Amino acid sequence: MNDWLTMTAGALGRGIDTGEISPLALTQTYLDAIAAHPLRDRIYTVVTADRALAEAKAAEGRAKLGLRRSPLDGVPISWKDLFDSAGDVTESGSDLLKGRVSETDAVVLQRASALGSVCLGKTHMSELAFSGLGLNPVKATPPCVNDADAVPGGSSSGAAASVAYGLAVCGIGSDTGGSVRIPSAWNDLVGLKTTSGRITLEGVIPLCLEFDTIGPLARSVEDAGLFLGLLEQGQIPDLNGVDLTGMRFADLLSVAQDDMAPEVAGAYAAALDKLRAAGAVIEPFEFPAVSEALSMSAILYTTEAYGLWKDKIEAAPHLMYAEILERFRTGAGFSGADYVAAWNRLRELRRKWDATVAGFDGVLMPTSPIMPPNVERLNSDHDYYVRSNLLALRNTRIGNLFGLSGLSLPTGVPSCGLQILGKPNGEEALLRVGAAVEAALA
Repeated sequence: MNDWLTMTAGALGRGIDTGEISPLALTQTYLDAIAAHPLRDRIYTVVTADRALAEAKAAEGRAKLGLRRSPLDGVPISWKDLFDSAGDVTESGSDLLKGRVSETDAVVLQRASALGSVCLGKTHMSELAFSGLGLNPVKATPPCVNDADAVPGGSSSGAAASVAYGLAVCGIGSDTGGSVRIPSAWNDLVGLKTTSGRITLEGVIPLCLEFDTIGPLARSVEDAGLFLGLLEQGQIPDLNGVDLTGMRFADLLSVAQDDMAPEVAGAYAAALDKLRAAGAVIEPFEFPAVSEALSMSAILYTTEAYGLWKDKIEAAPHLMYAEILERFRTGAGFSGADYVAAWNRLRELRRKWDATVAGFDGVLMPTSPIMPPNVERLNSDHDYYVRSNLLALRNTRIGNLFGLSGLSLPTGVPSCGLQILGKPNGEEALLRVGAAVEAALA
């Protein structure tokens, strides 16, 4: 049963299907692991044991009757603390929302439950999802699986830790500027960023509605595809017969490879060598407008974030972590005209990007150019915090700004991820590419 704590969702689902794995025993194994783990309170905000056991018991009954609702029926997963779950506290990592309880599940949780997934509980996150680091002195900072003194990446920090430490099969998170992909990279997981607007945000506490997306932090590309189908109640992407031979990739040079940590640079170069050896064609790619798009991030992100949250924030600013408060308040400095003009220009750049990369199967870059930063230094050095946060988010934010699908894969070097950017609403094709890349990297 200890093997169950490291198996992929796909493998566990197949075991349930053949009768080799009991959903009830599987869920109890995960609940026992959570209860016994010394870091559980830094990972989970709440463990929904009664709900999990009830859902697992129902899944077990369906499995015995041959009436499983999906390949993930009976598989236990965690949910980031911004997805409403009926009767549970959902605070988005902030004391501004202390004690907030919803009467209903978020729509994506309703969908997942309807298809038989088991809800283990809610996981810690960066405050109001506005940081790529995962540091949260207000609630809790989850651990990084590769460095006990470092942050795990954010804002889906607890989601990543729950999977990396064997306390959930998958964590469901959100990605506004990299919040699925960064913690996935720093904890050696697969993270899927979906296209903005593809998956409903109803019942999800927002940060920036124009950029907020939902996605899984998982153990394999297959799992990412299975959870995409679960969250959408849609078709599962077909990953059979994938091969890198003849696939054409763009190696993004513009900005994305500046200021790389030596570990990241080495892991990225080695990963590209493996892809070439497996038959991929990789071409250097310059797109100077990346710099311009990134320069508009402050206008686009902080204006909307502060617009959504300013009343709550200014009613009790003392409740917030100072670094997050400062970042929100930056949004007060831009006018409506600045915001509209920036969006108009970004849409032009998106059209140019789409036309320029149309012939590639994916655009490659390191998921994050830096390694997980030190917790103690982040807490004591403001300049280090700001620089680390901006660098952590830089490469992933390219995908959000250009409205793309994105995938982070572990390279085999701890905390060094390979990012593949796909086309808008091109998740199915991206996952097929990702499965071929995963095989080459392995």
